[in-house]
Amino acid sequence: MRSASVGFQCPDDVKAGAKTVRQGRTVFGGKVSGDTSRVSIALVAFNVVVFVAGLLLGERQLQEAYGNLPGPVQLSDGMVGGVATGEYYRLLTAAFLHGGLIHLAMNMFALASLGPTLESALGRSRYLALYLLSALGGSTLSFLLSAPGQLGVGASGAIFGLFGAYYVIVRRLGGETRQIVTLLVINLFITFAVPIIDWRAHLGGLVTGALVAAALAYAPKGPRRTMLQAAACGAVLVVLVGLVAVRKAALGG
Repeated sequence: MRSASVGFQCPDDVKAGAKTVRQGRTVFGGKVSGDTSRVSIALVAFNVVVFVAGLLLGERQLQEAYGNLPGPVQLSDGMVGGVATGEYYRLLTAAFLHGGLIHLAMNMFALASLGPTLESALGRSRYLALYLLSALGGSTLSFLLSAPGQLGVGASGAIFGLFGAYYVIVRRLGGETRQIVTLLVINLFITFAVPIIDWRAHLGGLVTGALVAAALAYAPKGPRRTMLQAAACGAVLVVLVGLVAVRKAALGG
């Protein structure tokens, strides 16, 4: 028996009752959780751990091994590498590498500021899908338009995806968008004004994040909403994979 507020309950009755209780859902169909920032905190922690690992193992070595490098180019170890040689993992691992403490701090501050709000609105799984697809979208556009030997690192593509998603979701809910638009304009100005910033990754992440968020936010309510949202995310992934294949063929990898 289990203690209850009044008397005791049979464990079998508790299990049977739990099956009949509907799981709470967010406004866009995600499961409601008590902690609406767990995924965001985990992403920040993972980025920090990878940065510390770079300090211990060699930042340049990690960037060369896991950064978004179109290729094919010869690496410092004499091997030929890059996404064009089949190292597709670089498109995602590059989003967890950073070129210095300031780079890391700025991206993590933005992630900690925007992430929990989006995670609360979308639910954990949808939010994580949004983040990873935005990161992949940023890396994909950078791979498409960068020179073979140009190395790119940083979570900025994913962060700009959160910017785009925040705008779409606030607009869908009928909220005020001037603040996020102003912030986005400022960041885009910095993106194109500073030569060392990879504007391709920022723009690719922004467009991808906005598209994914639109698919999640505007999917019609009903029993098929989750399936439609998953199909839309899958379609975005297929497009990105197709673009990578086209660029790989062009580079002769």
